[in-house]
Amino acid sequence: MPAAQRIVSFLPSATEMACALGLGDRLMGIMHECDYPPEVSAKPIVVRSVLPIETMSQAEIDVAVSDRLKRGLSLYQVDEPVIREIAPDLILTQDLCQVCAPSGNEVSQLLKELPNKPRILWQTPKTIGEIFDAMRELGEATGRAAEAEAFVRNGRARLDAIAAATRDLANRPRVFCMEWTDPIYCCGHWVPEMVRIAGGRDDLGRDGADSVRVSWEDVRSYAPDVVIVMPCGFDLEKTVAESDRLSAYEGWHDLPAVRSGRVYAVDANSYFARPGPRVVEGTELLAHLIHPDRFAWNGPLAFQALHKLCEPAPAL
Repeated sequence: MPAAQRIVSFLPSATEMACALGLGDRLMGIMHECDYPPEVSAKPIVVRSVLPIETMSQAEIDVAVSDRLKRGLSLYQVDEPVIREIAPDLILTQDLCQVCAPSGNEVSQLLKELPNKPRILWQTPKTIGEIFDAMRELGEATGRAAEAEAFVRNGRARLDAIAAATRDLANRPRVFCMEWTDPIYCCGHWVPEMVRIAGGRDDLGRDGADSVRVSWEDVRSYAPDVVIVMPCGFDLEKTVAESDRLSAYEGWHDLPAVRSGRVYAVDANSYFARPGPRVVEGTELLAHLIHPDRFAWNGPLAFQALHKLCEPAPAL
């Protein structure tokens, strides 16, 4: 099969993968949430959200998304005329989460309308290994297999270095990665694995499975040593703004993480929510937050990646 030359991406993580493999010039259309690397902002947008999420609170988003999904309605609008004009030979999409991007139903409907049927590359990773596999599959489809393999080899080496440094730790702090704040969701899919590699444990997280709502009482009982606020789809600025409500939860100030000043807001879009190239940097960031005495943060400036949400309680 010839290497794809005209690519449309319905998925921010796939857009990042394509650019990491040097395929930016072949990327002809993107989703509205594709924002990295910055130069993709000049690409035509072929998918938009039907909800004005930029002006909605997390509680409002949760209610609106749940309502549309219950009624069998899509969360996205696909610009079929623009895609028809682009005439892609490869579409990158997912069938993992109806909230993250157009999934099976929307893509099937689109294919009925296109005169020339493009190849569909479904990217539905649930683990770090599967993220690397998705990178390899994209490389195979675009004639960049060697570049993909080199990228995976480098990423795996960086993760192995962290795992080796944390393997024999007697102390693995209890971490709670909060994927939504109102209502509260635990983390899922690849994030618990990232925490493990980084030398922590997230016993409320769902390894390789969807994130789900958890009760505040479960969080209190778990008594996390570190809380990392990472709302799916949010950048750092919006995460910090939404984190103000956390102190209203009963017993918030009694959590070990709060008392020791180890509650952090992070740029979820860049390092955690997307199954793309930057999960490696996200794992390095977690290692720094969980074991700051062992790991420095060598990524972008701290104020661009994380924000400390509280200071240690004064000693009695």
